[in-house]
Amino acid sequence: MTLRSDVADLLAGAGIVDVDVDDAVADEHVRSSAYQRVVSVTASSPSRDRDRAIVATILRDPIDIVSKTAVVALVDGIARRVTGPAEFRQWSAQLLPETDQLTTEAYREFIRRRVDDWLFHLSIKDGQVPTPAELAEVTDWMQRRLAEYSTSPAVLALLAESGRTRKTRNIAKDRARNRELRTD
Repeated sequence: MTLRSDVADLLAGAGIVDVDVDDAVADEHVRSSAYQRVVSVTASSPSRDRDRAIVATILRDPIDIVSKTAVVALVDGIARRVTGPAEFRQWSAQLLPETDQLTTEAYREFIRRRVDDWLFHLSIKDGQVPTPAELAEVTDWMQRRLAEYSTSPAVLALLAESGRTRKTRNIAKDRARNRELRTD
């Protein structure tokens, strides 16, 4: 497989016809944008059958940051659409072996951490309240995301008390206080 055939196959599979394949091959910014569109279409699809092959193809890109960014966008997109942590765990277990193609260990670890963050988020969405030790295991990004979007008073209280950054703690405190005002 060549980069040109990989890009052409990804675009065709996603039904994207307005990207010039030669431009995408020549310019990693054009290619990165094309990958973002491909993973958006992929994440929106009700079928998960092609996800692993799409990830494997993207990860053959010669520029690790381009492929890592696209895979993270797919992970985020799928996590937002699954029904719960079990479904996401099953999906990600099929995807993670493909990340070994990345030559940069930090990028492989970043994707693994993102998957772990989403599993944590989905378990909270499923009704679990984490312990302070469990909260300490997730990234600052996920703690801030939970502070911004969680509707659980218990989770907001935990973040207000145990969030890693002052910004996260303040967001959680403000949201908990505003939530209390709205329920009175």
